[in-house]
Amino acid sequence: MQAKLLSDNILIKVEEAQEVKVNGIILSDSAQDNQQLQEGKVLLVGPGKMNSEGKDLPMHLQVGDIVVFEKYTGREIKENNEKYTLVKQESVLMIKL
Repeated sequence: MQAKLLSDNILIKVEEAQEVKVNGIILSDSAQDNQQLQEGKVLLVGPGKMNSEGKDLPMHLQVGDIVVFEKYTGREIKENNEKYTLVKQESVLMIKL
């Protein structure tokens, strides 16, 4: 997707949940999802935002980072049969190393 983000917004390509089997039984997403977290790859990063004093606050995320964030945070965007999530930097809980 080609776009330019504003403020401290981040566009994430969410990793699809992998099928989990227990004793040959496929668990539904709701059965697997006990922590309500999602993982994805950062595709686009905005320039950051200004604080109340007019000082620029830098972004801590970079394109390519693998991040974990709360499942129901942000907005889902669909383009060309692909799903993306648009979130604020403060919604990201961690960066995987």
